[in-house]
Amino acid sequence: MTFLMGPALLFCPADRPERYQKAADRADTVIVDLEDAVAPADKQRARGAILAQLGSAGDVPELDPSRTIIRINPAGTEEFEKDLHCLKHTPYRHVMLAKAESAAQLHELEGFSVIALCETAAGIVNAAAIAAEPNVVGLMWGAEDLIASLGGTSSRTDDGGYRAVALHARSTVLLAARAAGKEAVDSVYVNIPDLDGLAAESRDAVASGFGSKACIHPNQVAVVREAYAPSEEEVATARELLDAAAAAGTGVFQHQGKMIDGPILKHAEATLRRAGH
Repeated sequence: MTFLMGPALLFCPADRPERYQKAADRADTVIVDLEDAVAPADKQRARGAILAQLGSAGDVPELDPSRTIIRINPAGTEEFEKDLHCLKHTPYRHVMLAKAESAAQLHELEGFSVIALCETAAGIVNAAAIAAEPNVVGLMWGAEDLIASLGGTSSRTDDGGYRAVALHARSTVLLAARAAGKEAVDSVYVNIPDLDGLAAESRDAVASGFGSKACIHPNQVAVVREAYAPSEEEVATARELLDAAAAAGTGVFQHQGKMIDGPILKHAEATLRRAGH
């Protein structure tokens, strides 16, 4: 299984069906959220909203299943079982498992492609085992739920940067995902008006190796997309470098006075992938 839905993933509350199509139109992928975005008393109505937007035949949904992820409640909860019962009556087969904590939990999601959201201490510690599960296509991490699971109060310092434990969790999830050949999704940026901060964090996500970033507001989508889109100059440089490598025909060569080897060429290939080439 592969994950090709980024770079900008936009959360939409499942109990707000009037926003479904708007979110899908704005983002690369919409994450219809049955978990934190929906109050406990409204979860059944939210599941009903997902079912209600299907076509009369039950197989022509308003949202494109290939660009839709349903975030479901944590495994082992009553709401999780109800979410699965609902989804089995829909064509949606991409799910995000909230608070994923063990590989065993993924066995209950056979038949679904899963983004495992590691946002507790147990989830971070077990990220590598979770990523290795065959039906897992990607890992995402969550800062605020993680800090809450640790008994902390905030994932960020006064200057807006992540605390050391949050950075450790972010790196752990990225490494676990990529080691297993899976996608890595960066966490949301909760300070919605701070688009400059989002841009800086998105650029860091790109440079670090995250393939996508989740958004919680439509205004964040363009910022994330801009961070992931290489400039014309970057694309031209990457092409020139790969052409020079093909002409050299060796593992290591010189180009414009610099030594070029495998890792640098992989960076160039990643640039062209982000540009859609």
